[in-house]
Amino acid sequence: MSAPAPSTLAIVDAEPLPRQEEVLTDAALAFVAELHRQFTPRRNELLARRGERRAEIARTSTLDFLPETAAVRADDSWKVAPAPAALSDRRVEITGPTDRKMTINALNSGAKVWLADFEDASAPTWENVVLGQLNLTDAYERRIDFTDPKSGKSYALKSAGELATVVMRPRGWHLEERHLQLDGVSVPGALVDFGLYFFHNAQRLIDLGKGPYFYLPKTESHLEARLWNDIFVFAQDYVGIPQGTVRATVLIETITAAYEMEEILYELRDHAAGLNAGRWDYLFSIVKNFRDGGAKFVLPDRNAVTMTAPFMRAYTELLVRTCHKRGAHAIGGMAAFIPSRRDAEVNKVAFEKVKADKDREAHDGFDGSWVAHPDLVPIALASFDAVLGEKPNQKDRLREDVSVAPGDLIAIDSLDASPTYDGLRNAVAVGIRYIEAWLRGLGAVAIFNLMEDAATAEISRSQIWQWINADVVFENGEHATADLARKVAAEELAAIREEIGEETFTAGKWQQAHDLLLQVSLDQDYADFLTLPAYEQLR
Repeated sequence: MSAPAPSTLAIVDAEPLPRQEEVLTDAALAFVAELHRQFTPRRNELLARRGERRAEIARTSTLDFLPETAAVRADDSWKVAPAPAALSDRRVEITGPTDRKMTINALNSGAKVWLADFEDASAPTWENVVLGQLNLTDAYERRIDFTDPKSGKSYALKSAGELATVVMRPRGWHLEERHLQLDGVSVPGALVDFGLYFFHNAQRLIDLGKGPYFYLPKTESHLEARLWNDIFVFAQDYVGIPQGTVRATVLIETITAAYEMEEILYELRDHAAGLNAGRWDYLFSIVKNFRDGGAKFVLPDRNAVTMTAPFMRAYTELLVRTCHKRGAHAIGGMAAFIPSRRDAEVNKVAFEKVKADKDREAHDGFDGSWVAHPDLVPIALASFDAVLGEKPNQKDRLREDVSVAPGDLIAIDSLDASPTYDGLRNAVAVGIRYIEAWLRGLGAVAIFNLMEDAATAEISRSQIWQWINADVVFENGEHATADLARKVAAEELAAIREEIGEETFTAGKWQQAHDLLLQVSLDQDYADFLTLPAYEQLR
C-alpha cells in the first residue's frame, strides 16, 4: 500500500493578486510545505528557549559568554568560507522594501549591495509578500519598469554591471504568515519569504554570476543560526545546486547574539558572509531583556544613544574583531537621514553627521555600511574609499587591540545622559506616525527627515514602557506615568488631525495606531514584538 500524499499548502483569506500564479506555483508551494514540515518544530522549540533565556536574565540581570562553547572561541583554526566575488566588496549597502519603484532605484543607486527587505521595512500584507517576490524575479529577468502615476516619471534598470548585488532579508522567526497554512497551521513568515525566493531565484542568480544571498534578522542565539544552516543545506540539495552557494549575513541586533558572535559564524561557517551591527533593534533588545533590571539599565532618549556610547562602542569593536578573526565581513549601521528637498541647511548638518559616522566606521575596520537613501550613497562611498582605496574590504585588519569584557556590553549606565520629556514626546510622535503607516501596508516611512522602520517603533514603545515602569523623573519635574503617556498621545493625535485635515485623518488609521501604541507601551504584560498584535490588525 502506497503512503498517502503529503498535505499541500492552502492559501487562506487572501484576495487573488495579479500574476500571483507565477510566484505561488505548485512546485514552489510544495517546497515551502516541506520546509515547514522539516523545520517549524525546531523553530517553535527555539522560540520557547528565548522565553526561558529571558526569564533567566530577569532573575540574574546579567549575561556572559557561553562556557559550553568556549572551545569554539578558543580554536583559532576555523574560518568562514571565502566570500564569492559578488560579495567581496560591500563598502556601501542600501536598504529598503521590495516595491517596484524601490527595487529599480535601489539596484540603480550606486551601492554595492541592496538589502531587499521583507522584514522591518515591509509591512507583511499579502500583497507585499507576493508582489515583492515577483518584483525581484522581474528585476533578474530585466522585465521591470515603473511609471509614477502622480509625476509621470519613468524608472528603468541600468546596465547589469552597474546594479547592486541583492541580499534578501526574510521575516524574523517570531512572525507567522497567516495566508499560507498546512493542515490549519500557519507557516512561519521566514520560511515563506526564504522558500519562495530561493526556489524561484537560486539557479537564476547563479546564471547571473551571483547567488542566493540572505540577511538573517532578529537572531538570538547560535542555535538559531544552526537552524538556518540546516535549512540552507536542505534547500541546496532540494533544488540541486552546490553546497555553499548560499551566503548569509547575520544581523547582530539582539543583546544575546552579541555574546555569541563567534558561535553564530561557526554554525554558518560554510554559508557565512558576515555580521552586521543593527542599532535600533539592538537597543530594543537591551530594553526588552533588562526591562526589570533597575535604574542602571534605563536608556536615555534614543537619539542620545550614539554609536560612540561606551557600551555601543564595545559592541561594534567586538563585532569587527570577531568578523575579521574568522574571515567574515563586518558591516556597519544605518544612516537613516532622508534629504529635504526644501531645506539645504538641514541637509548640510545631516550630511556632516553621516560623513562623521561613516568615517568612524571605516577607520574602526568595518568593511561597509548601510544607508537608507540614494543621496547618501556617495557620502558613505567616499568614507570607505578613503580607507579601502582599491581593496574590496579590510578583513586583514584583525583589531587584536580590542578587548571586550562581558560587562562592557551591558554597561548602560556608562552613558552620561538621561531620559527627557522631549524624548517621551518624540517616542510617542514617531510611534503613532509609524504604526499608522504600517497598518496601511507601509513598512519604511520618512518621519521628521529620518527613514523609520519597525525597529524604530519598537525602541519608541519600549522606552515609554521602561521609563514608566522605572518611575523616571524628567528634567521638568514630571514623572513618567501611564497618565502622562496618554496625555502626550492625545495631544499628538490632535496635532496630527489639525496638521493633515479632517478628511485625510478620517481616511487613515490614526486612532487605531494611537490605541495600539498605548496598548504595547502601557500593558504590564510586555509584548515580545509590537508586530505581533499589529499583524492581527493588518488587513
